[in-house]
Amino acid sequence: MNDFATTATRWVIRIVLMLVGLVFFLCLLSVACLIALAWGLRALWAKLTGQPVVPMSMGVMSPFAGWQTVYRSGAAWMAQSSGDAEAKKDAREARSRRGVLPGAGDVTDVKPREVHES
Repeated sequence: MNDFATTATRWVIRIVLMLVGLVFFLCLLSVACLIALAWGLRALWAKLTGQPVVPMSMGVMSPFAGWQTVYRSGAAWMAQSSGDAEAKKDAREARSRRGVLPGAGDVTDVKPREVHES
């Protein structure tokens, strides 16, 4: 009788885990189907209205922007923790030069030209 109970318990646990996995898979499948349906409806609406069909994307991701965020937060942290006037000045400069590449002010072989509008 003890052998029957352990065998039955093992099978019940296996069946329950299989059902949990099946439910999880069906949830993921339904989410993927909803996303595909939304994309299809969006593409259909674009075709009906004469707009170009633009693929869904996450937008522009710039690794430089991420690096600048980390660099600026590190410089500000160092300035606060050390109380160093030089570090505080560097942190302020880093915040003021958000879109400027490091070392861009040191370029000497480029001559600026006037902008001609056509």
